[in-house]
Amino acid sequence: MNRQLKILHIAPQNFAGVPYDFMRMHNKLGDFSRLITLHKNPVTFPEDICLDLPLPGSLLAKKWRKKKVALRKKQNLASAPYFSPKNIFEKIYFRFSDISKSKTVDELLKKYSLDNFEIIHYDGGIDFFRNSKQALRWKSEGKKIVCCYYGSDLRLRGLIRDMHKISDLNITSEFDHLSLLQNIKYLFYPYDTSELPLKVNREDKKVRIVHSPTNRAYKGTELILRVIERVKKNREIDFVLLENVPRDIVLREKSLSDISIDQVGGSMGGTGYGKAGLETLAMGLPTITNMTDDYLNWLPENPFVVVNDEETLFEKLIELIDDYNLRNFIGEKGKLWVEKYHGFDSVNSRLIGYYKEAGIV
Repeated sequence: MNRQLKILHIAPQNFAGVPYDFMRMHNKLGDFSRLITLHKNPVTFPEDICLDLPLPGSLLAKKWRKKKVALRKKQNLASAPYFSPKNIFEKIYFRFSDISKSKTVDELLKKYSLDNFEIIHYDGGIDFFRNSKQALRWKSEGKKIVCCYYGSDLRLRGLIRDMHKISDLNITSEFDHLSLLQNIKYLFYPYDTSELPLKVNREDKKVRIVHSPTNRAYKGTELILRVIERVKKNREIDFVLLENVPRDIVLREKSLSDISIDQVGGSMGGTGYGKAGLETLAMGLPTITNMTDDYLNWLPENPFVVVNDEETLFEKLIELIDDYNLRNFIGEKGKLWVEKYHGFDSVNSRLIGYYKEAGIV
């Protein structure tokens, strides 16, 4: 395929930098892409065009979000739900929000000639507006609509009904989504390892373990901390917990480490790995995460140290601490795996294949 595609990404936030990496991939491999984000990511990931719209940040708003998460978890749904406002106040909020941002979006469309794009990727499966009016207009004009889901957007919020009706292609980077939504395609998200610092060989021989949760409940941090205290009673180690730290410092601290713990036994998220785990794999660190048996059997050439409970985490940490050669072997395997499955060329080739299957190109 030789002609240049014009691909617009729209996302509530630049989730872990992934929408931005999609944009970079398109541009690096010959297409033209921009990324519009509605809200600024609190972590210092780069932005393209960010509207920096406010998010409800009051204590009441945070409590309400936590309550909705708890209610959804109790339901234990076998398929992705459809979104609907939970009460009259939420309904009024979304209606007011749509009205208040209309002028901003109109100005954005003109300033950046957004109507010239032919493929619209909705990262998170949501339009500028909760009523999906811009997506519906673009669809009526012949634009191709792609919805890409990253995690809680599908598990907790659910599908936006009108968006789902008009979507030409649904893709995900989360294994559990394959059972939540029919006809969704799995795509390893693109990752360029050139942003990473090289792993540092320290003079200090004490093994250094790093954990960088964005949300303790999702990552099982309390369980991890309990195990680390047990390990400290048996081995001399350094443990680094990175929370609310600028991204450049996070990457530097990871490059100084020997073992990474991504997530174990989290009570709210999916299983597997995210951007944090991918970074440490690419740096050559043995990376510990949890996976279901189905996920473990499905993931090709799995490079992770898989741990699903407290006792196994303790055992695996002791094994890795005591065996320098094992750490190096697993670390090298991880670096090669990231390039093979998450490299720009690999991901873009599969995405173009999906485009063709869906009649997008």
